[in-house]
Amino acid sequence: MVDGQQGVKYNVDIVLCIDATGSMSSIIDRVKTNAIRFYDDLSSKLTSKSKNVAGLRIKVIAFRDYYDDPSDAMNISKFFNLPDELPGFTSFVNAITADKGGDAPENSLEALALAIKSDWMTSGHRRRQIIVMWTDTNAHPLDQTTFPRPSNYPGDMPNDFNKMSDWWEQGYVDLQAKRLIIYAPDTYPWTDIATNWSMVIHHTSKAGSGLSDIDYQTILDTIVASV
Repeated sequence: MVDGQQGVKYNVDIVLCIDATGSMSSIIDRVKTNAIRFYDDLSSKLTSKSKNVAGLRIKVIAFRDYYDDPSDAMNISKFFNLPDELPGFTSFVNAITADKGGDAPENSLEALALAIKSDWMTSGHRRRQIIVMWTDTNAHPLDQTTFPRPSNYPGDMPNDFNKMSDWWEQGYVDLQAKRLIIYAPDTYPWTDIATNWSMVIHHTSKAGSGLSDIDYQTILDTIVASV
């Protein structure tokens, strides 16, 4: 991606977890608008900061609510190699629609767990494994018993929040490479994650606002700063 002559080169994986419920229409529209620009803009910022990136892959997890409509609760892409697979990445993001989800909370913790378990790159001198979470509400507890789990609920999920914390701190992600960037309200579980997990940046937003206060440049700058 950036073929610098000095310094180490990074292999960067980014997983975008996007709340695709109705209240998120503004941020999803922005993601769609900027998807085609994402590689060029990120590459330009990395170059300006003398960040040498040998490979960049992006994966998308669009989530809603298994307990509202299980048939359309989780849509997961593969890792797209950019820039070669930019059309596929753009097509996947453009197909996401902001609807359904019912009332809060949503299944954002399941989306985060699936992101943590991603097939991360293990090659290269240095790596970054970055998860970006966008949501404007709280999450169903992993150990909730109010609703029966549908048949297509993801298998091999952590039993509770403590187990998921173990996944982050000593499980599926490289301890030095991992970064979690959260755009979410100051509520459960996001405040708990920001307080107790390592390598986390939490940008708070107003619940139910659709994250209208989060702009594209902030997202890019935060990713660049984490590399």
